[in-house]
Amino acid sequence: MKPFKVESLLAARLFMSPQLAGERIYFVSDLSGRMSLYAMDKRGSVPEPLLPPDLALQNPILMNGWSFYVFPRLGKILVMLDRDGDENYQPMLIPMEGGIPEPLAGERFRGQQVNCLHCDSEQNLAVFHVDQRRDPLQQAYLADLASGRFTLLAESLYGPYFSGANADYSQIVLIDGYTAGDSVVYLWEKERGERRLLYGKPLEQRQPGETVPLNSIGYCCFVPDGSGLLLFTSLFSDSYGLGFLPFDNPEAVQQVEISGAAHTGRGELYHLEHLRDDRYLITYNIDGCSWAYEGVFDRKGLRFQVDRTLCGHGALSAGVLQALTYEKATGHYALAFSTATSPTQIYSLEGDRLCQLTRERVLGIPQSLLSPGEDASFTSHDGLRVSARLYLPAAELGYEGKRPVIFYIHGGPQSQERPDFAWFSMPLIQFLTLSGFAVFVPNARGSSGYGLEYMKRVDHDWGGQDRLDHVAAWHHLRSDERLDLDRAGVTGRSYGGYMTLILAGRHPELWRAAIDLFGPYNLFSFVERLPDAWRTYFYLELGDPEKEKDLYIDRSPSTHLPQMTCPMLVIQGANDPRVVLAESRDLVEQLRSLGKEIDLLVFENEGHDVIKFQNKVRCYNEMARFFAEKLRP
Repeated sequence: MKPFKVESLLAARLFMSPQLAGERIYFVSDLSGRMSLYAMDKRGSVPEPLLPPDLALQNPILMNGWSFYVFPRLGKILVMLDRDGDENYQPMLIPMEGGIPEPLAGERFRGQQVNCLHCDSEQNLAVFHVDQRRDPLQQAYLADLASGRFTLLAESLYGPYFSGANADYSQIVLIDGYTAGDSVVYLWEKERGERRLLYGKPLEQRQPGETVPLNSIGYCCFVPDGSGLLLFTSLFSDSYGLGFLPFDNPEAVQQVEISGAAHTGRGELYHLEHLRDDRYLITYNIDGCSWAYEGVFDRKGLRFQVDRTLCGHGALSAGVLQALTYEKATGHYALAFSTATSPTQIYSLEGDRLCQLTRERVLGIPQSLLSPGEDASFTSHDGLRVSARLYLPAAELGYEGKRPVIFYIHGGPQSQERPDFAWFSMPLIQFLTLSGFAVFVPNARGSSGYGLEYMKRVDHDWGGQDRLDHVAAWHHLRSDERLDLDRAGVTGRSYGGYMTLILAGRHPELWRAAIDLFGPYNLFSFVERLPDAWRTYFYLELGDPEKEKDLYIDRSPSTHLPQMTCPMLVIQGANDPRVVLAESRDLVEQLRSLGKEIDLLVFENEGHDVIKFQNKVRCYNEMARFFAEKLRP
């Protein structure tokens, strides 16, 4: 069979983050080869570009908050722009019909990262979170887009993150977060002009070594009578659920029972949103797939009754919602949905009428040749169940004999690999299976999607038990007669790149090739090179490099990579603010000085991702070429 071109997979353009506004639908797409903003008629039409062709948006999945938001009453669209992946997002305004972006705040936030965490199109308001980059103190602002006035809500080393507001924004919930699940809730009040503690124990009030119960509070919704908050929490379930916080006794959060959900399987609740009156939206991640429901909250009975399934069955099953947005004026939804074998499509949902507005497809490759994957969960070295999937070449491709195996390790680490064509990994996984490889995708301890306790297992333990999960997986797969573990490779991005490096160094006998995509090489230099605000978090997540020097040494790939025996390719974006270019250069230079076979591929106009079409083509081709040369499929 003729070799397949990665362009066939990437010909399926991304359609992401759709929003309805009247008779138009606005969305992000890479139609031009780079992420940009488009609009089309609600019933479908030729997409119209709204930004100049030299500008590129970030992948919305990599951002915190909105990449854009439509304000019909203002006649404007708020767009969050950075410079080729540097993640210093700036709030800009363009006309509804498109145009040249104009800064909302002038030069006020130049060189800083501004994230848009909330928008209100009826009142032309937005809430921004600002990381100053040069100072660990972070800020939250309420912005009036019509007047351009910014009101400082709070400053904190650990937030302050918007989580909810009442109807007139005289009360705003702000959250400080330390590590996953460890949250403290504050209420900002316009009358006082400052925030006050509502729930939890701030870090500065804790005794050394004191442990406080994790609460994971978020998505705080003011109930219609103003008596309290319906919120997301882990207080009553490790897989999260709903709670009610009464303002007259805020420390006594009460459990809210959810009934009527249709799904089965293992997973967790991950989103709550107020729609109108007493109606709300909840979203689940079940076995990596999305389920979404509407329902009613009974304040007196402390019950949430699901009465409508939006996603999880029919055409919207066995896949991932990249976005689901609600238009209050009509009660209609716009959504973007994909699966392991189907690219992202935009849909509108009007009552029970689901309308598919795009028809993206992989060009020249029958869907039967794409791999849906199979469950490959296993029991790890200490008895823990680890969820995983194995993607094998389709039988029609005609490959004979055992298949070489590539481990693909996701980033985060508190993230999850899902059947999601919108993300970097799925087109790559499909390209590798078409090229004759089996691709093993584990969600090792520390991954999200399996409850808080599972996700917390990686805290303060990077490169420890999580590493041993991958070693256990290698030995588990050894018994699969379809696989050749003597030809095993490993790759991953970000934290997955870190894990690739430490596996290659600490377990060199397992691997015949490795590809690192912007993974930390030396934990000391990695943390030192981070923006100040991020460093505060990593001191809690990884440990203090001065007080825990021995841990940093032991868990740094730089300590162990002199033992690496396999060839390695390192891929890096020049503008990456998370794992900077110098980190990858250090890796390559130091291993070359030891005589190791290692190459570096740098994309000058990318950051902590590879999103531009030509760059993706080259990146995927280089990865497939490298693995083919070393593993001989």
